[in-house]
Amino acid sequence: MTYLTVYTDSEEPQILLESEDAAGIAATLKEIDVVLRHWQVVEDLPAGAGQEEILAAYREQVDRVIAEEGYTFVDVAQLHPDGSADWPERAAAARQKFLSEHTHDDDEVRYFVSGSGIFYLHVDGKVHAVLCEGGDLLSVPKNTTHWFDMGTRPDFTAIRFFHDDDGWIGDFTGSPIAARIPDFDTIAAGRAARAS
Repeated sequence: MTYLTVYTDSEEPQILLESEDAAGIAATLKEIDVVLRHWQVVEDLPAGAGQEEILAAYREQVDRVIAEEGYTFVDVAQLHPDGSADWPERAAAARQKFLSEHTHDDDEVRYFVSGSGIFYLHVDGKVHAVLCEGGDLLSVPKNTTHWFDMGTRPDFTAIRFFHDDDGWIGDFTGSPIAARIPDFDTIAAGRAARAS
């Protein structure tokens, strides 16, 4: 289930909202032109399924999004702990790539097949930290200032949609704001503590 925390973007960020209410989260995000939808998760996908198998399992939903939005390139991004000696280094490098505030000339659309990650959307003096999990489809309009955190132990599979074949290209703002807002691990731990 999606989890939203909204912060001020001040030097000492304050929490304005915390919610697990899917309808309320979707309404709050709609105010900043971000769309949150939910798809039924395909339960019988085998562990380690590759891109073609994942896209085939979600073909109907993927085709609907392509038809609605005109996307021309779709792929699957996944990162899971694999027990290899170089895993911590690879995970840290992958995480670092997305941790600084940036924009794109294209929409950023992700469907989480499994696992989780947080999109931080910096709009109108607020930061909306959207923790997405399996079943969540998030559509962030082009030029929206944001960053993404997959945590110190990344474990997710996501379908990505693009309007051209160039894929992910970020235009970094140079702002240090991402360092002021709680990271994935902090938000996830706080959420788990509140649930227990």
